[in-house]
Amino acid sequence: METYYLTVFEKNGEKLLDESFQAPTEKEAKEIAENKLAEKDLSDKTHRCTSSSGKLVVFGR
Repeated sequence: METYYLTVFEKNGEKLLDESFQAPTEKEAKEIAENKLAEKDLSDKTHRCTSSSGKLVVFGR
């Protein structure tokens, strides 16, 4: 399993969410990140999900 990092920002740069989670594949990490964003009603905020190696998995503005 690899560690992924989900971060959400307000337009002024304030961090609204900064958490990590484990997923067996990049595809599953993308699904988990999108579900977390939806659950916390943060899908419309600037967000990114990266792998522990620095690969960008999800990005939204």
